Amino acid sequence: MQQFHILSFEGPDAYSRAGGIGTRIAGLFEALVDAEIETHLWFVGEPDAPGYVMDGFGHLHRWCQWISRHHPCGVYDGEDGKAKDYARSLAPCLVEEWMGPQLMAGGRAVVLAEEWHTVDAVLHLDWLLRRLGLRDRVVLLWNANNTFGFHRIDWSRLSKAAIITTVSRYMKQIMSAAGVDALVIPNGLDKEVLARPDPEAVRTFRREHGDRVLLAKMARFDRDKRWMFAVKCVDLLKRRGLKPLLVARGGTEPYGAEVMDAARGLGLKVVERTLDGAGAEGLVRALRGCEDVEVLHLRSHLDCDARRVLFRAADAVLANSSHEPFGLVGLEAMAAGGLACTGCSGEDYAVPGRNALVLQTEDPNEFVALYRPLRASFGAARAVRRAGRATARDFAWPRVVSGNLLPRVRLAGAV
Repeated sequence: MQQFHILSFEGPDAYSRAGGIGTRIAGLFEALVDAEIETHLWFVGEPDAPGYVMDGFGHLHRWCQWISRHHPCGVYDGEDGKAKDYARSLAPCLVEEWMGPQLMAGGRAVVLAEEWHTVDAVLHLDWLLRRLGLRDRVVLLWNANNTFGFHRIDWSRLSKAAIITTVSRYMKQIMSAAGVDALVIPNGLDKEVLARPDPEAVRTFRREHGDRVLLAKMARFDRDKRWMFAVKCVDLLKRRGLKPLLVARGGTEPYGAEVMDAARGLGLKVVERTLDGAGAEGLVRALRGCEDVEVLHLRSHLDCDARRVLFRAADAVLANSSHEPFGLVGLEAMAAGGLACTGCSGEDYAVPGRNALVLQTEDPNEFVALYRPLRASFGAARAVRRAGRATARDFAWPRVVSGNLLPRVRLAGAV
């Protein structure tokens, strides 16, 4: 195997990051490059950045830039037009300028495409390679991170063109119900996420909030993310005299207003804050003066340093959802040494009571019943946190690549 091509809408640019997929792609790309594999990432990048950049083994190809200039609000602004252009134009360029010469010289290649936006590009690439007599020299994979856009996919055609993969056993079962037999290749964590949070910032954070029960939740404002459950947990803890504070970071979705109104309706004090600086220092300043606040709604992006400190300093990170294809936030919380509270859908990494609290209902009493013994025992809580951090290290991208992705590629014939 001499070339690896990743096809994705999301990527490392700020314009291209809309959620967990951008984080996944950036981490996977970095791990392949660090393994000294010639890796090309074809993504919908910043409209005014260079269209092509090479740095060592890494090659960035920003696509659809002429469309993105008319859609400044991010990668999914104008997504249908971008998807059509991506499908039409990318495969010929990839084959003619990059993959074709490599294959005709006796080399092999791997292509990993992500999400429904790339399906037509995969079909086009498969057709073009067959027409040129080169298809048997390429392993073509298509990955589902979520169920978004499944109704758009012709599964029969896609299954004939590519090996279909997904990120968890939960997603495998969902896809099996649609007649698709997907291979599971999990998400990974990059080096920045796995770094230890600043211990002094963690101590400052905890010292300023004393004996309060500090909860954290980061997710889109979506009903599947169980935001109402989080609000009810705060209410229940307050009624039991435990002085809770929920640090909430959602998106811009309208459901967020409904969540905050529900919190106020329960008699909880809600305030909104924006960070006045990056990193842990900005986060610590944003949380000052919250002695009588129960829900702090952060309206600013939290960078990796700030997230690590928040996850580690919190008494619990509420990362449970009713539908979670993988659960990257829960695994990030574990990596920081936090106490992750996951659901029981796609979080294959979570072992109840050993490395996480696993919540199976929408009843806040379940969380309180599982959490209170850990609050009463420093040793028990520390053991769960340590086990969680050890689990997260097993999901470092280099381990996922060397122990899962590349063996699957070799099995498929790219050697």
